[in-house]
Amino acid sequence: MNDAYDVVSGDVSIRDGRIAAVGPSIDGTFDEIVDAQGGFVLPGLVQTHIHLCQTLFRSYADDLPLMDWLRTRVWPMEAAHTPASLRAAARLATTELLLSGTTSILTMETVHDTDVVFEAAAESGIRATIGKCMMDAAADATPPRLKESARRSLDESRQLRERWDGAANGRLRAAFAPRFAISCSRELLEAVAAESAATRTIVHTHASENRDEIAIVRELSGGLSNIEYLTAVHLASPRLCAAHCVWVDDREQALLAEHDVKVMHCPSSNLKLGSGLAPVVEMRRRGITVSLGADGAACNNRLDMFEEMRLAALIQATRREPGALTARDALTMATRDGARTLGLDAEIGSIEPGKRADLVVVDSEELSLIPARDPYSALVYAARGSHVRTTIVDGMVLVDEFRPKHLDLNELRVTARAEARRLADRAGL
Repeated sequence: MNDAYDVVSGDVSIRDGRIAAVGPSIDGTFDEIVDAQGGFVLPGLVQTHIHLCQTLFRSYADDLPLMDWLRTRVWPMEAAHTPASLRAAARLATTELLLSGTTSILTMETVHDTDVVFEAAAESGIRATIGKCMMDAAADATPPRLKESARRSLDESRQLRERWDGAANGRLRAAFAPRFAISCSRELLEAVAAESAATRTIVHTHASENRDEIAIVRELSGGLSNIEYLTAVHLASPRLCAAHCVWVDDREQALLAEHDVKVMHCPSSNLKLGSGLAPVVEMRRRGITVSLGADGAACNNRLDMFEEMRLAALIQATRREPGALTARDALTMATRDGARTLGLDAEIGSIEPGKRADLVVVDSEELSLIPARDPYSALVYAARGSHVRTTIVDGMVLVDEFRPKHLDLNELRVTARAEARRLADRAGL
């Protein structure tokens, strides 16, 4: 996935957590050799819109439109989280992600106890940019535990950044994460914009996902569209990462392009919530960086990036024409464009000497991958997350032979199920 899109038959060497060489045959002495067995070696996949905290909500919030989904399921369950259930959700999610080839994420958590998520991510080995959800203009349906003042929201977000940004050898970073315009005051959004500009920190939010949401934003903003409102409060910048952007017209797309706002496309989530089909082809033609994410397990219900790549391409074929978004385009969105969204394109997103050694091996012996005449086609249209044989982050082998190397899967399952039951009881579901 370098600039030339080279496909090399050979080896990759890693030293001190970085890619040292790529070539037909690499000699030398190494502490560890991973036999890729003729498989596909590709950059670790980058998911730019995730909610680790929602993983225990899986199958509790199905078949609902966005606002009902939030008010009756997701917000009550987020409010009912304890540090123990948050830890279980984050451990379950990061393990699922690593097993299916995702090595880097941008995640928005709930309002409280975000330190626990940082701790779980640090232990997992995943590369993560994490933000505490910010909500200071909560509606009546919002549980009391998710209601906070703008000052408290900002202070907690700043403190998380001070404690965690750059931790775990740089694998962990902190973001500001105002949920969306509906749940944040103008005061908070403007303050976040100022903080982001001063500290060069990513801002992770939702925008223009659903038409009901857009109507509410127009009412509260005096008639502005979602992207116009985010621009008016000075959030539109190369650091703004806006999830979904399903309903963005020409004017809004021009604003996204003008300010180099990054868009995160979540095809499975948009389909399941009935939100709509995002104009990905049009946005990419304008030069807007569009990356991919699974969103949360409450609205997907799985975190498989191969599914998101496949759906992204198929949806645009239906919207426009076959080939409007090619398999190579989809893999680019899942690697290079994801890295650019995170501001990490100099570090990850391609297999090149000097970059961080975040790599994935996909087993080419899987029946659905035979014959693999075109590797892009095989990976996007035929592969699944369960085909990932090996996952490496920062030069550390975290998954090999389809299993995590440093984790008891049975203990993870037992703990996750128990915490999910207790969480649902607390939420009254």
